[in-house]
Amino acid sequence: MESHIFTLRTTANREDQVLDFVSANVDKKGLAVFSLFRPHGLRGYVFIEARARADAEEASMGVPYARGILSGEVEYSEVEHMLEQAKIVVDIRKNDIVEIIAGPFKREKARVVRVDEAKEDVVVELLEAAVPIPITVKLDSVKVIRRDEEEENE
Repeated sequence: MESHIFTLRTTANREDQVLDFVSANVDKKGLAVFSLFRPHGLRGYVFIEARARADAEEASMGVPYARGILSGEVEYSEVEHMLEQAKIVVDIRKNDIVEIIAGPFKREKARVVRVDEAKEDVVVELLEAAVPIPITVKLDSVKVIRRDEEEENE
């Protein structure tokens, strides 16, 4: 699906409130808006990635502190340097029981042996395996099913 990036002018220092209001409009009206972002250091502007200009205008309609969408679109290459890869924030601890949600061991349950947040990896041992063999998977490839009660009480 093709998307376009539009610039919404806002009152300076009110960008976060505008983002909240626009996001609420998108959810309430079910609009084809894919992302909203406010680059650090750029005051008075919010960017809206949407399927069409009409979706971006509808999302910003009636929003306090929104001053209107600028004419013309923004090319991704113009804003790419303002974006950064978001860090994955996952609360996975040693001895948690997890389900692997991606890869060759998908749908298998395992116990967490070690978490390496720097590499965004987790070492697990499959519960169903006859011999426990440590397997390294990405943090975003597992979801916590159950916390180990002993860990909770410490």
